[in-house]
Amino acid sequence: MFSFIKKGLDKTLGAIKEILPEKVEKIDKTLLEEILIESDIPYELVEEIIYYLPPAQTVAHEDVKRVLKAYFKYDTTLLTPIQQAPFVELIIGVNGAGKTTTIAKLAHNYKKENQSVLLGAADTFRAAAIEQLKSWAEKIDVGIIYTQQGHDPSAVAYDTISSAVAKKIDHVIIDTAGRLHNQVNLANELKKIVRICDKALTGAPHRKILILDGTQGTSAINQAKAFHEMISIDAIIITKLDGTAKGGSLFGIAKALELPIIYVGVGEGRDDLIPFNADDYIDTILDSIFTNTNG
Repeated sequence: MFSFIKKGLDKTLGAIKEILPEKVEKIDKTLLEEILIESDIPYELVEEIIYYLPPAQTVAHEDVKRVLKAYFKYDTTLLTPIQQAPFVELIIGVNGAGKTTTIAKLAHNYKKENQSVLLGAADTFRAAAIEQLKSWAEKIDVGIIYTQQGHDPSAVAYDTISSAVAKKIDHVIIDTAGRLHNQVNLANELKKIVRICDKALTGAPHRKILILDGTQGTSAINQAKAFHEMISIDAIIITKLDGTAKGGSLFGIAKALELPIIYVGVGEGRDDLIPFNADDYIDTILDSIFTNTNG
């Protein structure tokens, strides 16, 4: 797992090395502050991290890890598997965040566990979105329910879930439109899809997942807050982590929402969506700073 996380954080670790060419046993807080800001941790959060460290000017690995780990706190019941088939996941996010590719990777992960998957192309706002998801469904050999551009996305969601129930499918993954998050019509559309999912299968969608583009850094936080206010997001997937030196932005996202980051995308391949582990993530960053990482 460490090698995958390291791959995803490669550019972030490179930026740290430019500031700190050689690892240290203890780091001066001023230098640590510079590293954290360069990694795209929000400035006010960096100040908070420094405040909670011991009063000495230099700090050790275990001191920093203790403070950083505190930002990944959330309701663990959100991660408890629901014994429900089909398990319905609604995928939300703005255009360009990597939604469609992430859906394909997620479906591929389930297939590797010998579970059946049905996709729902409920982003009917763009014909290209429907075609892209159809193409991926063919590549990874899973079923898909779709309609023409402009049709009611809620109807697609309903038909997808109904079909999955009839065919005893294990997982349903439903795409949604990715227009700008501040548009009222998108908010209303998403709320309607959530209501219709519940009509198709009581309790659905079981998980509403927000896709955030890792290259956007802390600016993704405002997006996340807006979507969370619309329909109460349950979990987050960070994409394109390998394409940015802003790997520290995950701290800001985790603190702002107090929601689990369940996967990170670390490449273009279908196997490049990996489960997120906060300990591995923090250790990988600190391993680029400290010589002694046993703390």
